[in-house]
Amino acid sequence: MSKIKNTDRRKFIKSLSTASLMLGATPMMGLSANHEIEERFISGNSRIYANDKIRIAAIGTGIMGHNNVDTALKIPGIELVAACDLYQGRLDHVKEKYGNNVDTTRDYRELLQRKDIDAVLISTADMWHARIAIDAMDNDKHVYCEKPMVKLIDEGLPVIKKQRTTGKVLQVGSQGVSSLAAAKARELYRSGAIGNLNCIEATYDRQSALGAWQYTLPNDVTPKTVDWDAFISASSGNKNDKFDATKFFRWRNYKEYGTGVAGDLFVHLLSSIHVILDSNGPNKVFSSGQLSYWKDGRNVPDVMAAIMEYPEAETHPEFQLTLRVNFASGKGPSGYVRFIGEEGVMELRGNTVTVNNSIMPVAPGIGGWDSLNTFTEAMQKELLEQYKRKYSESQKIRPTKEPIKYVAKEQDNHMDHFINFFEGIRSGSQVIEGPGFGFRACAPCLLCNESYFNEQIMHWDPLKMKLENKN
Repeated sequence: MSKIKNTDRRKFIKSLSTASLMLGATPMMGLSANHEIEERFISGNSRIYANDKIRIAAIGTGIMGHNNVDTALKIPGIELVAACDLYQGRLDHVKEKYGNNVDTTRDYRELLQRKDIDAVLISTADMWHARIAIDAMDNDKHVYCEKPMVKLIDEGLPVIKKQRTTGKVLQVGSQGVSSLAAAKARELYRSGAIGNLNCIEATYDRQSALGAWQYTLPNDVTPKTVDWDAFISASSGNKNDKFDATKFFRWRNYKEYGTGVAGDLFVHLLSSIHVILDSNGPNKVFSSGQLSYWKDGRNVPDVMAAIMEYPEAETHPEFQLTLRVNFASGKGPSGYVRFIGEEGVMELRGNTVTVNNSIMPVAPGIGGWDSLNTFTEAMQKELLEQYKRKYSESQKIRPTKEPIKYVAKEQDNHMDHFINFFEGIRSGSQVIEGPGFGFRACAPCLLCNESYFNEQIMHWDPLKMKLENKN
């Protein structure tokens, strides 16, 4: 396959956010008694090319592994030929679900040696992402890698370098980046819909045992059905840890194997924020958390909050980002990204974007909750006359804008993300979430863990993608 063309990323996203959106308007009930909201439906023009068959292998066939394979196979010209997992029961199910002609193995390196496999889908525990991605590209395979792209900060630049030197396509799996809602939010932000940005609030809350990663365990788990030694060989903890079925199937709950709520959910939020703002990321990260409710032996928090400071860049002013995840939210699952500007608020919630404005008048106001009434009557009269002469009646009125709601109807973000990946393989075009973007989205989240466990502020260079020492 040919190397990826050096296409300008901003032009790529601009074409996504303009050429692919078709809008039609219908009225609906207002957000408040005084305003009506206009709901506009967004649809896409995704084209699927199947001129060349792409043969894939799945490495990791857990929850996301199954979802990734199922989504990829909806796209014409994609064929699953092999799968790898460390639990025999999942390999047996692969044959039940996808057919006996799909080869299975516990050793991913066997798949990489095959010449008939074009791309691999990496859906393993976080600790394996970087190693398998590099090995795959070294063996002439394109890579779709679940987020976070890497588990450790030091793994990021080597993955980026390997992709550049091999020219293989690497797409990171934060599928919200491919959503039409995010593309529309980017367009609205760039149009000045909320004025000058000053801060962003983002949350991703859950309220269930499964949402908190207490996944079902099979009854046949033994050292014979699970290759535990292979599993922990990539761990950042003790390589001699004893076999533990809970840690194997619920690896997200342990810092030795996963990246906690920051690496799993903050990454989704940052990926959307970065694609909307075309941002390289923050330069300062601080987080705090606690293990509040799910005290089941896990060693990562179930409540985490973070503050990230973003420096001024060509595409956005300096602003502050606050993030939160709560695995016992008390009100059910919810998530949003809220962009707060000097003239309004834009909120991205799932496949919906809303914009509400509150614009200050030119005149600052006088009287009411003001120091004016504490002055002498003569001074009050003098100041009121000055105010009347300085500001016209129109300058005393708040400008208004009707609220707008955009809805991406019937879009499958996951499928569109895979379409973009496979089109990158077929045509050599740039994918929307390559390794540079993927690392810039996950690195600040990994630093949230560093900040939490080390109780310190982390300083980051978003351009060089390196830690800075400010001590």
